[in-house]
Amino acid sequence: MKKFNIRKVLDGLKEQASSSVSSGQSGAPENNLMHETLQSENFQLCKTVRHGFPYQPSSMAHDPVQKILAIGTQSGALRLFGRPGVECYCQHESGAAVISLQFLINEGALVSALADDSVHLWNLRQRRPAILHSLKFNRERITFVHLPFQSKWLYIGTEKGNIHIVNVESFTLSGYVIMWNKAIELSSKAHPGPVVHISDNPMDEGKLIIGYEAGIVVLWDLKSKKADYRYTYDEAIHSVAWHHEGKQFICSHSDGTLTIWNIKGQGKPFQTITPHGKQPKDGKKPEPCKPILKVEYKTTRLGDPFMILSGGLSYDTVGRRPCLTVMHGKSTAVLEMDYPIVDFLTLCETPYSNDFQEPYAVVVLLEKDLVVIDLAQNGYPIFENPYPLTIHESPVTCCEYFADCPVDLIPALYSVGSRQKRQGYSKKEWPISGGNWGLGTQSYPEIIITGHADGTVKFWDASAIMLQVLYKLKTAKVFEKSRNNKEDKQNTEIVDEDPFAIQIMAWCPESRMLCVAGVSANLIIYRFSKQEITTEVVQLLEVRLQYEVNDMESPPEGGGGGDRDLPTPGAASPSPQTTGPPTHPSTSSNSSDGVRDNVPCLKVRSTPLKQSSGYQVELVVQLVWVSGEPPQQITSLALNSSYGLIVFGNSNGLAVVDYLQKTVLLNLGTVELYGSNDPYQRQARSPRKTRQPAGGLCDINEGSASEDRCKSPTSVLASNHQQFYNGGGGRGAKMSRKLSLPTELKPDLDHRDNSFSRSRSSSVTSIDKEAREAITSFHFCETFARKGDSAITPCLYVGTSLGTVLAVALNLPPAGEQRLLQPVIVLPSGTLARLKGSILRMAFLDNTGTFLPPAFETWYEPNAAGADSEERDKARKRRPVSVSPSTSQELQESQYAVVCSEKQAKVIALPSQNCIFKHSITETSFVLRADVVQMNIGNCVACFCANGHIMTLSLPGLRPLLDVNYLPLTDMRIARTFCFTNLGQAMYLTSPTEIQRITYSQETCENLQEMLGELFTPVETPEAPNRGFFKGLFGGGATSLDREELFGETQAGKASRGLAQHIPGPQGLEGMKGAASGVVADLARARIALDERGQKLGELDERTAAMLASADSFGKHAHDMMLKCKDKKWYQF
Repeated sequence: MKKFNIRKVLDGLKEQASSSVSSGQSGAPENNLMHETLQSENFQLCKTVRHGFPYQPSSMAHDPVQKILAIGTQSGALRLFGRPGVECYCQHESGAAVISLQFLINEGALVSALADDSVHLWNLRQRRPAILHSLKFNRERITFVHLPFQSKWLYIGTEKGNIHIVNVESFTLSGYVIMWNKAIELSSKAHPGPVVHISDNPMDEGKLIIGYEAGIVVLWDLKSKKADYRYTYDEAIHSVAWHHEGKQFICSHSDGTLTIWNIKGQGKPFQTITPHGKQPKDGKKPEPCKPILKVEYKTTRLGDPFMILSGGLSYDTVGRRPCLTVMHGKSTAVLEMDYPIVDFLTLCETPYSNDFQEPYAVVVLLEKDLVVIDLAQNGYPIFENPYPLTIHESPVTCCEYFADCPVDLIPALYSVGSRQKRQGYSKKEWPISGGNWGLGTQSYPEIIITGHADGTVKFWDASAIMLQVLYKLKTAKVFEKSRNNKEDKQNTEIVDEDPFAIQIMAWCPESRMLCVAGVSANLIIYRFSKQEITTEVVQLLEVRLQYEVNDMESPPEGGGGGDRDLPTPGAASPSPQTTGPPTHPSTSSNSSDGVRDNVPCLKVRSTPLKQSSGYQVELVVQLVWVSGEPPQQITSLALNSSYGLIVFGNSNGLAVVDYLQKTVLLNLGTVELYGSNDPYQRQARSPRKTRQPAGGLCDINEGSASEDRCKSPTSVLASNHQQFYNGGGGRGAKMSRKLSLPTELKPDLDHRDNSFSRSRSSSVTSIDKEAREAITSFHFCETFARKGDSAITPCLYVGTSLGTVLAVALNLPPAGEQRLLQPVIVLPSGTLARLKGSILRMAFLDNTGTFLPPAFETWYEPNAAGADSEERDKARKRRPVSVSPSTSQELQESQYAVVCSEKQAKVIALPSQNCIFKHSITETSFVLRADVVQMNIGNCVACFCANGHIMTLSLPGLRPLLDVNYLPLTDMRIARTFCFTNLGQAMYLTSPTEIQRITYSQETCENLQEMLGELFTPVETPEAPNRGFFKGLFGGGATSLDREELFGETQAGKASRGLAQHIPGPQGLEGMKGAASGVVADLARARIALDERGQKLGELDERTAAMLASADSFGKHAHDMMLKCKDKKWYQF
């Protein structure tokens, strides 16, 4: 029985009411014409996969047989890595830091110990690992955990110095406890401190070595329950390691020394080494060094042993980077790391501690990186890391996600990106190679683009829930390196740090055109080429973008009412900042009164720029200081490869740039877009009035005035009252404080408080005294420019922060040579709609409800020569295929505009401009990201709200299909990086180093189980080392211990009840396959199981038949033999 949903009924009533009011007579037919294919059953939200480096790592473990690596973090996350492409993310519910990890080697299980004194057993034999058992200690703090190979008894050391033993099968405590006072007895008067190490003797499982922080080491006999030997040193212990023969062990200390002890020599260490200490000539003790935090002692069959340690540097090495030291024979190699070392592990050929270890690599976990060092090659080169762990190489400032890209795009990016790879890596294969890839059903290409604080842009292949870097673009190469001239910096730059940071990106996958907007009010337009070129002079346009409200005469709507001034193309410009592109404009930093004017924030390089294959600079556009006021940062950006246009806007206004002719077509303030029909009463302001910004990267409540205007060579708007200039209007806010990245990046979020819950004013008829209207979104399309138009034309739709959608008509010359010679005519043509809140997204549907993508040009090689260049010219002469509807339906509604703001969504019929559907998305919060996305069987609007809700709305009816309270917004990073894409995919940056991908498609959720990789694969455990004849005869080999008898309840008794609480994991291991596995997946698994069972029964039947035939044959032969021998006497045989 279907649930009755009153909310949907109310929404339906609202829609009917709004459509009847707003659409009049034309509203009724639309409701009946379009059938909506998407239903709420098509949507389900679940996490798919997490990529990137584990944020704030705290511990690490390795399974040498399965060859998988586990990393725990300070937030309770668990990341598991197998072969490249096999990754898994799990989370402990408590969120406490993971202090220790121990694999049950080759068992498909992992033990984790947390800072909240809980121990958990994870089952890794399923695609989504789950907790089987948990044990929560109540009276003791866990400091160390040790699980011997092929043992089911786990040793847990505590802060009080005691050791408890847990059965990992039942997760119950043994009654066997090693108390600290029994372990040290009278060897020390004081408490020995927490347990920092536990391990059993490689050659005798009955002997346990216990390291206490204060400097005492105890060799404990498990059977006799007493200490055999005690070893005391006057420096604190950090770690202990055994020699594989079990006769020696090594300790690392807080004064930078290593002490080697013979197990039978109690008094003094056999040897003391200070690896980085200066040895005094008079035989005194070396100077103390920094603590050696960890040491590992690994032996080889044919050579010297390896001693590997972290820390221990001399105190006089101030400013030296963290180091890993590898001591092998007489050589000592000091390997510098980029970040502090969290932990390291030596990878060895054998899992047995009583055999020669044969180390071949060292895995070093750093605070922000994972490094694997090849020990077998000279110079200890590192392995090339195949995991996508470099997302945070420079902080991510923005993201874009594209699903269902052209199929040739990923190979093209990979081919140019492969030339950028560093040299000098180890030639061996990556050693962490366990697990199997999932059987992905998704075959469409997906690309993620990340923009970074240092100006780099990275392209990632995100197909089939994997992630791999394809290509890296450094945009800062276009600019001169900033000098250390502080005075000059203060004059021009508007941000303190990261002046090249990427703020917004616009990309056309079909044409491969890319445009990036930087935080220093600059734009760079790139073309993709497979050939290297050298650009003698980087082409540059400088734009003055400001407007002034007081005493301004508004132009008539649409710019009509006067003779149009159509300057001849290529006419000389009186403005210095639009000088022809081949040469740089002459900029003046000071006007006569010392006020900065015409100065960009960054200086474009004047020397030739060598551009390798990949993305190459086509044009740089910079906003300049105007009369002492800095340019406002860019808040919105759009690109159209078919039209050859770029448009960008900020809190002053917008500018349209023709990147083919390298000219500014339109440059005007937001007020001038409205013409004489401005609905807001804007307060006239004093030209020099400035105010402290409220925060963020640009302040939309600032203003100043300047009458300085200059004419564009292809500006085509004119009237009796007003001309629209390249320097046309705008007020630039005086930055009274400098701002830094990447803490706050989205300008349209700046004025909000940190709670992300403030309801914004619903009034759209008045404007505050100090407010100014920013441009927040653009959309290029082929549609009806004005109400009642009968033909579609290329248009640009503009959305503002006050909820207004305005249309701008574009008159393009014919394709080919004419496009490069004749000017593009740009005419604002009035207001389409007004909504509550800032406009976030616009899109267009045809009269059947099908999505209309903007027109595009297909990619061609821009640097082609000969026959290739003829092909290129042919491609450029062809007008790109438009996907717009037929214009034969003269008065019938042919298109629908979908507009989504922070508060509501509307569907508007064109060309009548009637609102046929309207939906209020949220009253108490606001939408952070909205996208119109294509699913397999239809289109929808996907929204992410500041209160954490993810919603989808049907199109064109705007029915709510999905509403899940997914993620309360606690971090600006999520707001800045959240994006939806087609086919039910979405992503965001969940931490500074990790990308979280989610899906809102039911189909993907059901198939997710099969798409995920398997961590556990059946592998035979290597054979134990051979004891040899003489060791077996005379002793000296490894001796085993019956731990079951020793630690079991019969001999050890029961543990204290209040010591720890057992918490069983969720029941049904296969049920833990995740919320994503639906009925279809279960049926498929059941079918596979039945097939397997049938196959096995068939095999059994065949074997039975073969045995029966064999028995018949044997019976026949026996009968023949009996007949043959029946009449013979005994002596005849």
